[in-house]
Amino acid sequence: MFKKKECVAMLLAGGQGSRLYALTQQVAKPAVPFGGKYRIIDFPLSNCTNSGIDTVGVLTQYQPLVLNDYIGNGLPWDLDRAYGGVKILPPYQGQHSRDWYKGTAHAIYQNMRFIDQFDPEYVLILSGDHIYKMDYSKRLRFHKNRGADCTIAVIDVPIEEASRFGIMTIDWEQRITKFAEKPEKPESTKASMGIYIFNRKKLYEYLTKDAKDPASDNDFGKNIIPAMLTAGEKMMAFQFDGYWKDVGTITSLWEANMDLLGQRPVFSLEDDAWRVFTRHDPLPPQFIGDSAKIKNSIITEGCEIYGTVENAVLFPSVRVMPGAVVRDTVVMDGTVIEEDAWVEYSILDSNVHLGAGAHIGGTRDSGNGLTVIGEGIAIGDQKMVEAGTMLPDLR
Repeated sequence: MFKKKECVAMLLAGGQGSRLYALTQQVAKPAVPFGGKYRIIDFPLSNCTNSGIDTVGVLTQYQPLVLNDYIGNGLPWDLDRAYGGVKILPPYQGQHSRDWYKGTAHAIYQNMRFIDQFDPEYVLILSGDHIYKMDYSKRLRFHKNRGADCTIAVIDVPIEEASRFGIMTIDWEQRITKFAEKPEKPESTKASMGIYIFNRKKLYEYLTKDAKDPASDNDFGKNIIPAMLTAGEKMMAFQFDGYWKDVGTITSLWEANMDLLGQRPVFSLEDDAWRVFTRHDPLPPQFIGDSAKIKNSIITEGCEIYGTVENAVLFPSVRVMPGAVVRDTVVMDGTVIEEDAWVEYSILDSNVHLGAGAHIGGTRDSGNGLTVIGEGIAIGDQKMVEAGTMLPDLR
């Protein structure tokens, strides 16, 4: 007889990531590379491991192949368990349901049997597209001590950005009194992080009701949370004051990578007390040529640098040849930047090839936006790609 789990985590990782355009043409958003040798999904998985949560269901849907292969049996995150561990949960055709996941709530509803086999008292709902470090065990203690039915992690955002989020009003006890999903005129700056803890029985009650409503969007923010609040359930807010970045857009992904740079980075991955685990193959050390000039950059294993690299994040096996300049740019694995090529304020996906003398992007203050070159695209010698261009253009 297996011992029941106190809390099971359910990680929503099926998002298409349409606002990342070319970067998610072949992969789900949580599988997008980040920070030189990580992927976005490493952060919630590592948070679970560091928080003592050893049972995680990963709900996949859009372009799941890379993500499924990457997670594997969960060994890099210490989630390779005979009982529990990490499990991939794709949509399936059941006796009474044939649809793909219609929304976040419907995805959890479809997988209640997975949760049931561990008989948990609590269910932690996570998103797979955020960069942050959080001790979920502290949130669980808060939830239990307050006798809450649902606890939502909240973070303060600028009022001008509040309409992008689920916004709540809380009282002096941190109890949620109002909630509005992406309001046109927000009354507060307390934004939902899309991280919830539910009492399992209460969660099931509302998921079942919601699944029977043909008019519902089957979404936590739009349907489940407002329904529970209207019914008078005890809804609590857990304030989070650390670094958190929703990397759902090209610009926010670039910004999050840049936040890793400098002697005192905004967000550091060098923390032995709260490791970010990842899966990657061993590579030889970086090779820095005599002609190389490197400033304020992350250069990952396997790279060969002979040119100039400033304010950049380079993933494994990137080559920057003599005379080339890479500035304010994220360069993903296997990309080659030939002699005298110049690239600035851009994101280059995996296995891009920039020909000799090619000119990509523009300065950050040009006002033309980021330049994005999709996976495997080759730019010929002496070719110019204007600032703000996206190849392929999927907008």
